[in-house]
Amino acid sequence: MKAPKKTVNNTWRFWFIAGLLLLVAGGLFYRMLDLMVFDRVFLQNQGDVRTLRVVPIPAYRGMIEDRYGAPLAISTPVEAIWVNPKKLKITPKQLKQVASLLDLNASDIQKHIHANSKKEFLFIKRLVDPSIAARVLALNIKGVNEQKEFRRYYPEGEVAAQLVGITNIDDNGQEGMELAYNGWMEGVSGKKRVLKDRLGHIVANVDIIREPTPGHDLKLSIDRRIQYVAYRTLKEAVAKNKAKSGSVVVMNAKTGEVLAMATVPSFNPNNRPDIAMGRYRNRAVTDVFEPGSTNKAFTVANALSSGEYTPSTVVNTSPGWMIVGGHRVRDHRDNGKIDLTRIIQISSNMGAAKITLSLPPESLPHLLQTVGFGQRTTSDFPGESAGYLPYHANWPAFSLATLSFGYGLSVTTLQLAAAYQVLANDGVKMPVSLLKENSLPSGQQVLSPETAKQVVNMLQAVVEKGGTGYLAQVPGYHVAGKTGTSRIVGPRGYEKDHHNAVFVGMAPASRPQLVVAVFIHDPEGKFYYGGLVSAPVFSKVMANALRIMDVPPDRYDNLPKNKA
Repeated sequence: MKAPKKTVNNTWRFWFIAGLLLLVAGGLFYRMLDLMVFDRVFLQNQGDVRTLRVVPIPAYRGMIEDRYGAPLAISTPVEAIWVNPKKLKITPKQLKQVASLLDLNASDIQKHIHANSKKEFLFIKRLVDPSIAARVLALNIKGVNEQKEFRRYYPEGEVAAQLVGITNIDDNGQEGMELAYNGWMEGVSGKKRVLKDRLGHIVANVDIIREPTPGHDLKLSIDRRIQYVAYRTLKEAVAKNKAKSGSVVVMNAKTGEVLAMATVPSFNPNNRPDIAMGRYRNRAVTDVFEPGSTNKAFTVANALSSGEYTPSTVVNTSPGWMIVGGHRVRDHRDNGKIDLTRIIQISSNMGAAKITLSLPPESLPHLLQTVGFGQRTTSDFPGESAGYLPYHANWPAFSLATLSFGYGLSVTTLQLAAAYQVLANDGVKMPVSLLKENSLPSGQQVLSPETAKQVVNMLQAVVEKGGTGYLAQVPGYHVAGKTGTSRIVGPRGYEKDHHNAVFVGMAPASRPQLVVAVFIHDPEGKFYYGGLVSAPVFSKVMANALRIMDVPPDRYDNLPKNKA
C-alpha cells in the first residue's frame, strides 16, 4: 500500500505575487502623483520649452505712391524656407524634391547645410512664393520650416527705378526714395507665441505678445503718366543718338514739385541679377555737366537786373572773336551789332562775355548762387550732387567770360530745372520737392518779376523766331527755352568729338506751368547739338505733360492742320 502524497501549501506564493503587484501599482501611483501634482509646474514648463516658441511677426512696409495714389512700390507676402541642421532628417530623395521645388542644386544645398551643421537656424531660400513653400512643407521633413516675410514689388518697373529706389532682401531701403524715407516706411515687427509639432511646424497660434506696427505710406510728387512719357521719350532719344546716358526732369513751375524724373539707362527693380552698378544711379541728381549756353538766360537776367541793359540794348560782337586773359572767345561767325534778345536767340558767346565783363565781377556768380547753382536742392534725395560754382576773391576776366556762356561751373539736371523754375515763376524760387505738397509752400523772391518776364519773352525768340531751339516747339503753346551744347572734359582737356546736349524750357510761355530740362550725355550719332538732340525730347515730353495736366493752349497759329 502506497503512502499518501503530501499537500503543497501555495498560499505564500499568492501573497507574494499579490504584494509584488501592489508594490508596483503603488510605485506607479506614486510616480503618477509625483508627475501630475508635485512636479506638474516644472514638467509643464519643460514641455512648453520643447513645443512653444516665440516667433516674429513681420511688419508691412508702407507703400510708395504717385501723387494720385497709384502704387510705385508695394510689399507682397512671401515665405522663407529654413532648416535646423541639428534636427534635420532628410533622405537623398527628399533633398532632390526640395531642390527641384526651390529651383536650387541639391549638392549645393547639402554643402551649405554641412558647412553650417552646428547652427540651429539656416536659410535655404528666401522670397519663396507661398504656394511653393506649402509644397515644400507638405513633404513633412523634420527640421524644415517656413518663415513669413515680405518682398517689394515695383509696378512701374524700369520707368521710375532710380527715383523710387530698391530694398534689399530684408526689405530695408538701399537706393532712392526707399533709402531716403526708410525710417518712415519700415514697420515694427511684432511677436507671437506658437505651438510647434515634433517636426518644428507651427500647429497653433497661442497668443500675440506684440502686434506688428505697419509702416507709413509715402506719397511722391510724381505723376506716373508723365513719368512714363518722359522715360519712353528719353530712352528712344538716347538710342537714336547713340548716347551714353540721359536724364529728364519735369517740374511744376508754381510749386517746385517734381512731376517726373527719368534716367537712361535704367533697370528692372523686380529682376536685378548681375546688373552694372551704374544703372542704379539717378543721373538727374548725381551726374554733373557744364550747362553751356543754357546759362546765358542768367547772364542776360544779371544784365537786366543791373539797370544798365534792356532787351533792346545793342552790343557790338564784331569781329566775332576777342582775346580775354590770353585766351580766345569767339562766335561761329561775325554777328555784328545785335541786341540782348538776339544774343539769346542765336546764342552768342561774344555777346554774353561782353555783357558780363562790363558789369561788377561778383554780380553773375552771386545770381547763379541765388538761383541754386553750387548747392544741393531741397529734394533730400540720397547722393545728390551740389554741382560746382567757383569762387574767386578777384575774378579773372577769362573765368567770368566762360562763366557767362556756361563753362567753368557744373550743374545737375534737377538744378537746371529748378533754376529755370525761378524764371517761370516771376522770379520766385520755390523749394524743390519730390513729395506731394498739400499746400503751396513759401517761396523766395530772387529776381524781380519784370526781369523774369523779360527773360522769358527773350527765350521765346529761341524757339519761335528762327532761333537755335526751333525743334522744341509745341503745337498750341508758346514755348520759352534755351539750347546748350558743351564739350566733355577728358584726360587732356576738352574733347573735340564728345559733347553734352541740353535743352531747358517752359510752357505755356504766357503763363508758365511746367519746366522741362533734358540732358543727353555724349551723343555719337549724326547730331550732337542741344537744339537737334535734346530739343525734340523736350517738345514731346512737354506736349504730353500739358495734355495730361489739361493745361489750356495759348497759341493757335501752329496747330496741326486737319487733312481733308
